Amino acid sequence: MHVTADRTQLIHESYSTPSVRLALKAEDAPRGLLDGAWWPRSRNLLRELPALTDVLDRRWGRITRVSVNPTHWPVIPREVPVTGHVVKIGWFKEEQDPHKLVLLSYRIGRWDLLVIPPQANAATAARLMAAATDSGLRLTASALVAADDTARIRSAEQRTREERWESDGGPAPVAPATSRSAPVPAHACEV
Repeated sequence: MHVTADRTQLIHESYSTPSVRLALKAEDAPRGLLDGAWWPRSRNLLRELPALTDVLDRRWGRITRVSVNPTHWPVIPREVPVTGHVVKIGWFKEEQDPHKLVLLSYRIGRWDLLVIPPQANAATAARLMAAATDSGLRLTASALVAADDTARIRSAEQRTREERWESDGGPAPVAPATSRSAPVPAHACEV
């Protein structure tokens, strides 16, 4: 897949904005790898971001920049007009998780949201939203999408805890010789 930078002039058309499918951690929840999850209806940033920023501007302050990984976004505009201002868009293919959206506000801070694939069914989206807002889970956005169900999410989190414990000097869990469980890929673990 390749990225197309949209260099055309942006024209703001008014249209009825659908409700945002969004789940956020409680404001008093500890920070983690993710601050919530967003389930866009498409991979069109021009169409999807205005509704998201309308909700988040009121809660977190004016969103001024958004960063995406171009893996799942076929067209990445430089700017997206939203209510009352313009949001600048950046992309980072190697540095950013492909299932994560980073939102920035100069005065307030940074928030990382899991981007649930638009084609996901409602049950999968609900599980991923619950997992992304669970303060106890410490999985990356891609690890959550790969795990895709509650049992696998909890199992991946347990393996991550065991690997952290081992790297901190604790004993490695001894697997029986007949175990056929696959190791967790390095990109699925917290570093």
